Amino acid sequence: MDGPLREQTHQDNIDRVQALQAVPRPVVAAATDYPAGQATRWHSHPRAQLVYGISGVMAVTTEAGVWVVPPERAVWVPGGMAHRVDFPTDVKMRSLWVSPEAAGNLPQTCSVVTVSPLLRELIRTAVAIPAEYDTDGPDGRLMAVILDQLQVLDQAPLHLPWPEDPRLRRIAEALINDPALDTNLDALAKSAGASARTLARLFVKDTGMTFGAWRQQARLLKALELLAAGQPVTATALDLGYDSPSAFIAMFKKALGVSPGRYFR
Repeated sequence: MDGPLREQTHQDNIDRVQALQAVPRPVVAAATDYPAGQATRWHSHPRAQLVYGISGVMAVTTEAGVWVVPPERAVWVPGGMAHRVDFPTDVKMRSLWVSPEAAGNLPQTCSVVTVSPLLRELIRTAVAIPAEYDTDGPDGRLMAVILDQLQVLDQAPLHLPWPEDPRLRRIAEALINDPALDTNLDALAKSAGASARTLARLFVKDTGMTFGAWRQQARLLKALELLAAGQPVTATALDLGYDSPSAFIAMFKKALGVSPGRYFR
């Protein structure tokens, strides 16, 4: 897709989303496909959004951090929260938009959630329903079931909190740009202009995670992106700086409970 056509498609998507915000229904749904390498601009909207991909991987970024969304997972974004969505792979995105009134009992923070088989099929059906459906008819009842399902979503540990301190941000950006970077905090502290002890304390204060845990989480999220794009486990392990595939698989299983192969099945 060339530049002008891509820009027009992007603007069409923005116009469509804005129109959906004003629909007088508690829940509306939309289907949007994005090519690899595309990204939305920073934006917010009055309605809360469930960002779900039936294929591909997305990364939702807010001022607080990054949430990576592999297949069968979704990100819940509260209404009014500024965010950006990046698409490192081709993505078939399906969104649920929940009005402020209907979202009162739903989470007020961003999170990655697991999409159950029932909710998955409900979403697939909902995107074919007219935006101004009959609330008292079958379509309205289906949307009511969706609202019930949103109340019981299970969160997944796929969040990378972003540090506020500018010195930590420089370190975080270096690790994001090169996940295989194996420099310890002592060496990174020299370029950051602070002691390793100070940076270690600030990492916990800003992110709730130790430096080592944060780096491992960054590698895990990058691994999900690479694996979902079809890269083999061995190549992924080496790209992320692991000495062997077995060491990478052990980390993956400890974090997500299953091996990479089973996770993506």
